[in-house]
Amino acid sequence: MKLTTVSSIAEIKPHEWNALAASGNPFVQYDFILALEQHNCLEPWGWQPHYIVAYDGRSLAGACPAYVKHNSYGEFVFDWAWADAYQRNGLEYYPKLVIAAPFTPAFGPRLLTGTGDDKAVIKQQLIQAAVDTVDENNMSGAHWLFCEADDREHLQQAGMLMRSDFQYHWSNNRYQDFEHFLSHLSSKKRKNIRRERRKVSAANITTEVIKGDDLNEEQWHILYDFYRITFLKKSGAPTLSLEFFQAMSHRLRAIFARHETRIVAGAICFENSNTLYGRHWGCYEDYDGLHFEVCYYTAIDYCIKQGLQRFEPGAQGEHKIARGFMPTRTFSAHWLAHEGFRDAIRQHLEIEANAMDDYYQQLIASQPYKLG
Repeated sequence: MKLTTVSSIAEIKPHEWNALAASGNPFVQYDFILALEQHNCLEPWGWQPHYIVAYDGRSLAGACPAYVKHNSYGEFVFDWAWADAYQRNGLEYYPKLVIAAPFTPAFGPRLLTGTGDDKAVIKQQLIQAAVDTVDENNMSGAHWLFCEADDREHLQQAGMLMRSDFQYHWSNNRYQDFEHFLSHLSSKKRKNIRRERRKVSAANITTEVIKGDDLNEEQWHILYDFYRITFLKKSGAPTLSLEFFQAMSHRLRAIFARHETRIVAGAICFENSNTLYGRHWGCYEDYDGLHFEVCYYTAIDYCIKQGLQRFEPGAQGEHKIARGFMPTRTFSAHWLAHEGFRDAIRQHLEIEANAMDDYYQQLIASQPYKLG
């Protein structure tokens, strides 16, 4: 087995990469990563491709979507306090190695392998290759973000520090339609959702879901305008280009809200065979309840009609619980090269994990569904 790194996914054959990323997760597929590279969405924002690959002879046997980072932007697993602690002690936190889908707080495989008997061995070699990359390039550490369960188990066995957080996901319990979904909620939550939807309807606003491949040029520019507006309002940077979204049109779903005939708000989602992923939203005008309608209710209705099993609307947001989303743990794994900081952060994560357990019990207690 030969392990090495490449600076562009174009150096790898698409069918070989996708054979390893066969889970269907859209954010580790070859087309998604290539679109980020080709449309200037990575290096200007501190994501330098450094993909770890393992070859068995001439065949690609394993891979990691890895990046050298000089900041912590676009990761959604927040380590700013760690970077600050390094700086206060006269140490450099950057560069670091991040194994993740850029700008994407969604579960996904991070140790890509085939399904053969040597799968576990290859995963361990990929983990060790990341640690070796850190040591050889004088980085502070390696970080695997939003890991799926199987990868998490291998990372934990390899001695990585584990960290957890929460997102809020919706699951399709064989709902026949939106009203059937509402019937499973408590009376208070059900009435609140109906009231919020009535406000949008009373404002003469309708919503629709359009596949990316079916968007016309005007709709593309409006959708991208919404994406830019939200970042600019929050003093952020719109890191993804219009050309990137257009390159991903086959996976993109646009949710538009129209006031009479004019589009006034929109959201960008991605879809695979069983999951809808909510990513970005924006609006020209504020209407009461419009964000919930566009980003949650219309999307849930779409999932039910399409037979999708999950809806992941993005990072953070306890307010999602009252609207049918349940707290779901997310996990990351970390390796710090500095032994002193590795021990200190291990102690910090143990305390944090206990707090997260208590917090999870509080979240579950506020669930919106009828008991039983």
